[in-house]
Amino acid sequence: MSRLVRLLTVLAVALSPALFLSSSALADDAACQPGFDATTRLFTVAAHSYTNETLPGGKSSTGEAIYVNGAIYINFRGKWIHTKMTTQDMLKLEQENIRKSKVSCRYLHEESVDGEVTSLYRVHSENEGVQEDAQTWISKAKGLPVRTEEDVDSGDGDKKHISIRYEYNHVQAPAGVQ
Repeated sequence: MSRLVRLLTVLAVALSPALFLSSSALADDAACQPGFDATTRLFTVAAHSYTNETLPGGKSSTGEAIYVNGAIYINFRGKWIHTKMTTQDMLKLEQENIRKSKVSCRYLHEESVDGEVTSLYRVHSENEGVQEDAQTWISKAKGLPVRTEEDVDSGDGDKKHISIRYEYNHVQAPAGVQ
């Protein structure tokens, strides 16, 4: 898989913290509602995500994405790229993926992350042999995801860990990118 395709895959995960998107999942598990609300809100504000992915064999990769005014920018090999996908496109894609998934959510407790009071949720998702277990911290004050830690098992021995940190202050499109 090319690094760009992998970054776009990570971007999809980054835009859907802990896979909280499906109304059908919400019907099955009311504990998913806060995450659904946080994800929907994420698509309406400027955000900057920083992703670290640990691959099998201990290899790792990093990525950054900026979402502003409906546009998505990713940092690919040190260069910012304006993607053709919009945040609404990604939301629709993730909603379709989740609609096909079995999802359960559980509130764990309040916890401080970088001085911000958050609610910590655990999410388990299964879709076409892929299992994902995530924890997402949602700001109590802003209703936005602050951090996500996710373990993904594709069922064929390909396991990875994804860590995502979100920032919302002073986010702008990268300079010089059209």
